[in-house]
Amino acid sequence: MNYKKDRSRMLRVVCLFAALVSIPSIWIAKVAQAGDGRSAFTLSSEVPTPADNKVTPERVELGKMLFFDPRLSGSNWISCASCHNPTLGWSDGLPTAIGDSMKVLGRATPPITNAAYSDVQMWDGRFHSLEEQALGPMQAPAEMHGSMEHILARLKGIPGYVQAFNHAYPAEGITSATVAKAIASFERTVISTDSPFDQWVRGNENAISPSAKHGFEMFVGKANCAACHQGPNFTDQGFHNIGLKGNQDPGRYAKVPVKAMKGAFKTPTLRDIALTSPYMHNGAYRTLEEVIDHYDRGGDDQENLDANIKPLKLTQQEKADLVEFLKSLTGKQVAVALPRLPQ
Repeated sequence: MNYKKDRSRMLRVVCLFAALVSIPSIWIAKVAQAGDGRSAFTLSSEVPTPADNKVTPERVELGKMLFFDPRLSGSNWISCASCHNPTLGWSDGLPTAIGDSMKVLGRATPPITNAAYSDVQMWDGRFHSLEEQALGPMQAPAEMHGSMEHILARLKGIPGYVQAFNHAYPAEGITSATVAKAIASFERTVISTDSPFDQWVRGNENAISPSAKHGFEMFVGKANCAACHQGPNFTDQGFHNIGLKGNQDPGRYAKVPVKAMKGAFKTPTLRDIALTSPYMHNGAYRTLEEVIDHYDRGGDDQENLDANIKPLKLTQQEKADLVEFLKSLTGKQVAVALPRLPQ
């Protein structure tokens, strides 16, 4: 047997398959090289951080205070944690978010879990860093309805915050940039890791059940989930129209007006997915079973449907195994102590 020739032939076939189903060939070739594919999902322990905002204990502690402080909102009663609640998988457990004056918003609250690994933020990808994202909802009239001018004046009038900013960002002062950098530093500590799946990836064959193992085979194979939920963070960071019934939200199209983006939304990470019901950008489904049924029937609305969404014809056992696999992506939960806010 000519191993090198057979291996080369295998990779050419894999890359051709990738082109047909719109999976990036480089990534799927990596899966092929990885044997059963699991090592291609190894999450790096090094969390990406920008050069001008390295994570330090002082910055994380300051960011945590700001994250839980309702005084950053126009009403003084909404904080970042109002929607991104650690007891609810860093989301809010609602179909769609509730904003200023109890207004029901049009999109679900995306969890901030592992957001540090993403190059784009929000369902429509409007922000390109955690720093940008931190200031967006804070100033959005329908969300926290805060004014940066008033927020900064308020923080500068609180001695405890003045001291905390001096420790975290010496000589930089209290500015919109340092507020954003501090919150982003805290969010970079909200990482899901050491899940049963991760333990299995590292070689512990008993970490997940036979059902979950078969679910992983379905995930990268027949169910084609890995076409979009790929790599260590289970997302291609792309935007797809998945055929949700009755969806009138333009999604990414509002930011990038090309036909393929109409009704398309960012692929969310699947890490800790069992903790973040309801699902989809509009909270359409309450259970993972409902989500899998949606994909199994090839979506509901065929207009501008992503090419990867096709009827799967999964058996009931295959669906159950997929659910077990998704549950195995729940990471080790770390207790979050609420900060004492400066008076």
